[in-house]
Amino acid sequence: MKEHDSATTVRTAIERVEASVVETARTLPAATLHEAGGKVGALPPAIRPVAPGFRICGAAITVHSPGGDNLWLHRALVLAQPGDVLVVYTSGIYEHGYWGEVMTTAAKVRGLAGLVIDAAVRDADLLEQIGFPVFSRGLSIRGTGKDYGAIGWINEPVLIGNVTVNAGDLIVGDRDGVVAIPRARAADVVEMAAKREADEATICKRIESGETTMQIYNFH
Repeated sequence: MKEHDSATTVRTAIERVEASVVETARTLPAATLHEAGGKVGALPPAIRPVAPGFRICGAAITVHSPGGDNLWLHRALVLAQPGDVLVVYTSGIYEHGYWGEVMTTAAKVRGLAGLVIDAAVRDADLLEQIGFPVFSRGLSIRGTGKDYGAIGWINEPVLIGNVTVNAGDLIVGDRDGVVAIPRARAADVVEMAAKREADEATICKRIESGETTMQIYNFH
């Protein structure tokens, strides 16, 4: 099979969410960002942290990989910059271990902020020991191939569940799940999320003082 020229389907120049926005978002729960943005950007709940303490926050590098093949993930590792989050769609083929100890080590050395993959990974214990945050649909020992003729894309939009993720979007993940906030809205959503957190802290204090949620929210 003729080799595919990967350069023809890779975008190297992208606009990332501002570093200051990422730093603020790092302090906020994924669920709060989802709610503050108007209930947008929630990736499928099947995508979970491989270890309970994993948390992700950074700008998206998107990867559309052929099913059962992880060559495009290796290519993305070389392209990504420190602080980036790889967001990977594997053409709906979930049950392969697309990522493991070696790639995790490479990503940590390069200073990446994490991996979100709409598929499985492997080497779970080692991933937890290394401490590089990985969010996936689960675990699979089934291996992958490397087809040099297969076409993939880097930094083009990917559809994960019903959410379109673009390169440079804000990605935040914690134990509750993963949210993708469009880059153009990220600063406003993060500001609203911070206010929401402050408001909820005040509400909790009112509850501790004896008020009920029915009273506070004027439910009936």
